[in-house]
Amino acid sequence: MTTSGRPSTPFGRTLCAMVTPFTDSGALDLEGARRLADHLVAEGCDGLVLSGTTGESPTTTDAEKAELVRAVRDAVGDRASIVAGVGTADTRHTVELARAAEKSGADGVLVVTPYYSRPPQDALAQHFREVADATGLPVMLYDIPGRTGTRIEPETMIRLAEHPGIVAVKDCSYDFLGVQKVLARTELAYYAGCDEHILALYAVGAAGCVSTVANVVPRRIADILEAFEAGDTARAARLQRQVTPLIEAVMDAGLPGTVTAKSLLTTLGRPAGPVRAPLRPAGPETADGLRTVYEELIAAA
Repeated sequence: MTTSGRPSTPFGRTLCAMVTPFTDSGALDLEGARRLADHLVAEGCDGLVLSGTTGESPTTTDAEKAELVRAVRDAVGDRASIVAGVGTADTRHTVELARAAEKSGADGVLVVTPYYSRPPQDALAQHFREVADATGLPVMLYDIPGRTGTRIEPETMIRLAEHPGIVAVKDCSYDFLGVQKVLARTELAYYAGCDEHILALYAVGAAGCVSTVANVVPRRIADILEAFEAGDTARAARLQRQVTPLIEAVMDAGLPGTVTAKSLLTTLGRPAGPVRAPLRPAGPETADGLRTVYEELIAAA
């Protein structure tokens, strides 16, 4: 099916891949999560993705994931959608987490490609269908082969788009041509999962973004898409270029984005806390460099 015009935005347009705040002792900080979620929504995010890569999902328990959804729902109400990360390497476990997310108040689920086992494409498609059949929540597929070892191939995406419960994709494939092939042949709502692709993907028909950098500059990320939507493409391009040094500092500094985002949030006095092992905190030099790049971006307003 060929799309026409601006695609639907089932989970909003500017989504933040929210960090999971922890206390100094490493426990889940639900009050910090409420405050951070409220801040992000007030600053332009109309969707929050919880327990994804940036949310340290591999090191949070099933109970913590459910508690986080409930706490953030309590904080944001109906002002923003909540997409809960439920993907694991085990189909049965993923189904359990999807059902728990539905009970906890999520609006949708983010399902990453099963990692390590590297299933072939037919098995991969069946995995996603089983998860989509397990609840009444819409599904956002998460295509990030650099972490999982397996790509959701464009032809597989096109077949999966026939399932009524599979409505969106968070794209970290770095395959711009493949994405456009799927956009041309389906109604899937694509969300740029790589911050450097936010404007480029939106310009060819994506629904929006799931941004890690939005943890620290939510309004700047929202402004890029709002400017393009308003027809001011020159301003949108300028805003994307302005935020590029911060994207590079957060996402391409040799550390996971979770580490750098939490470091900068802590410097700014926002809820974040430490990362959980095996991740390690950013060192003082990295933290100082992040703050410098952030201040330069703010000064460029």
